[in-house]
Amino acid sequence: MGNGIPHDRGGQLKQIESGLLPGEQIIAVYDAIGAGTGFIGLTNRRVIVQDKSFVGKKVAITSVPYSKITSVSVLSNKSWAGSYFSTGSIAIHVGTHTYEVEFRGDHKSHHVHNVILGYISP
Repeated sequence: MGNGIPHDRGGQLKQIESGLLPGEQIIAVYDAIGAGTGFIGLTNRRVIVQDKSFVGKKVAITSVPYSKITSVSVLSNKSWAGSYFSTGSIAIHVGTHTYEVEFRGDHKSHHVHNVILGYISP
């Protein structure tokens, strides 16, 4: 399973796989930490965010085409102990809405940032 696709949890990867469009390919699926977001998936066509912040234990899977993303930011939160305990966060700006996703380890946030930037840059 996974066919070499970077991912944290097999169930999340399967969830993204089940919703792929014809010709769409998965780049990565990363688990998120903190309140609200469950995971982020990157494909060659869109960013997919699982949002758990809805009232009544509802969960949304939101697809954002790269063409709708206006900018992406990356923040690293380095601890005094060095990068071992580091987390990384990204912010994806879509119109007036911002999706924030925090990861275990800043290498994932940098990967997500660079993939999105590659698709939104002319």
